[in-house]
Order: sequence, then C-alpha cells, then structure tokens
Amino acid sequence: MKPRYWDEATKALSRRDRVLARLVRRYPDFHLRRRADPFTTLARAIVAQQISVKAADAIWRRFVSLVGRLPSHGFPRLAASRVAASSVESLRGCGLSRRKAEYLVDLADHFSSGRLDPKRWRKLGDEDLIAALVDVKGIGRWTAEMFLIFHELRPDVLPLDDLGLQRAFGEHYNDGERLDRKAMAALAERWRPWRSVATWYLWRSLDPIPVEY
Repeated sequence: MKPRYWDEATKALSRRDRVLARLVRRYPDFHLRRRADPFTTLARAIVAQQISVKAADAIWRRFVSLVGRLPSHGFPRLAASRVAASSVESLRGCGLSRRKAEYLVDLADHFSSGRLDPKRWRKLGDEDLIAALVDVKGIGRWTAEMFLIFHELRPDVLPLDDLGLQRAFGEHYNDGERLDRKAMAALAERWRPWRSVATWYLWRSLDPIPVEY
C-alpha cells in the first residue's frame, strides 16, 4: 500500500527540485511499501550484513526453517521469544557467524523483554527511535535509518552514510564528484519534510528496482 503522504511529497519535491521532478515522472507507479513485521525485518537486516545477496538468502532460509517456517508466498513472521530461547550454537548451524548469532539473540531479547516495543514507537521522534534501535548489538545508525525508511515509513529521514545516496548526490548535483556530509545535508534542506522520499527517488536513479525490507 502506498504511504498516505506519498502523493503530497512527490508534488512538493517536484516543485522544488528539477532532478526529483524528472525522477518522479520516470517512476510514476513505484513507491515505498512495508513487507514484514518489525522483528522479522530487523532480523533479516542483521543476517544480510556484509555478505552477498545470494549468501544472505540461503542463510535466511535456514534460519527461518529453524525458528519459524517459510510461507508459500510473502515474508515469514518470526516469534522473538523462539529466537531468544535458541542457543548461539544452534543459530550458527544455519551458517551465521558467532557474532551475528549473538546479535540475533540480543535483538530477540530486546523484543521479548519489551525494551523494544513497536506499540510505543509512534510517540517517538526519529532520533529517539534510532537511539532505541542502536541499543541492540549489531544495529548501527545506517541499519536503523533503513528501518525507519522502509519499515516505519518515516517521511523525513536522510541517511547521509549511505553510499548509494552519496553517489547519487555527486552524479546529480556536483558533476559526478562526491559531496561531503555538510554539503549534502545543506542541499537536502529544500526537501523537508520529505527527505525519505527524495532519497528513495535518488536511489531509483542508480537502480530502478526498488529494495524492499
């Protein structure tokens, strides 16, 4: 389902920025959409860190088979309590490194104990939610920002550490040369309060196939 703010955001960005106006016209039927529940989404992000897509998919399928089940279509829904009760060694049997297995158990503990409670997130600002997420081992600011954009559908996140966004800034706004963080942040001021949407279209300029979490 399209985020409720999407049409308003694309109209505003198109008025303010010629690059984004062109990209909005190029991808008229694409938009952000949520795929899975919060715990499953974050667990998938941890599994996929620093390995190829193919390897991540294989490990993820083994992990889900151990702690849940793979549906015939769509994303699985994993129970944090079941992951929290799993041993690190059993998770390592899925192909996970010891560190990632420990990260997944810590994530599950945060959900099971209520330290991470999605019911409370609506009241949290972006920075407060990022702070809560990075309290989990293995979740850094970039992963938290991706979660806010792709799962929480927060409209005004600007992931300045994202390499794709850095590349798109350089290609479209600086004759192919990378901009520093301060320059990117300053340029993006015109996009408020829709910086997530602007970021999403700049990603599309590099890869037309949307990533979904």
